[in-house]
Amino acid sequence: MVEEREFNDLADAMLARIEASLEDCGADLDFEIKPGGVIEIEFGNGSKIIVNRHTAAREIWVAARSGGYHFKPEGERWVSGRDGSELMAVLARCVTEQAGEPVSLG
Repeated sequence: MVEEREFNDLADAMLARIEASLEDCGADLDFEIKPGGVIEIEFGNGSKIIVNRHTAAREIWVAARSGGYHFKPEGERWVSGRDGSELMAVLARCVTEQAGEPVSLG
């Protein structure tokens, strides 16, 4: 298991990457960075996606209309233990679904 300090560094880097991707995605959404490693994304239709660091489990969690997803760091990637999908791909799919328009997250 990844040590807590290393996990927090990796999670901070991924959350910053998500933030930068959301700024550049062009979709109709607002997002807010909250204390403790939380990103709250709100869409024009009132729906939300919450992305948060879960230090105890050493995971980043995504809560979206389509469900909840958990990702662990594996090298340079964040991977779902459920199906091997990558965090940015799942987040892009969820944002696309809730924004109602195609969204690409870098």
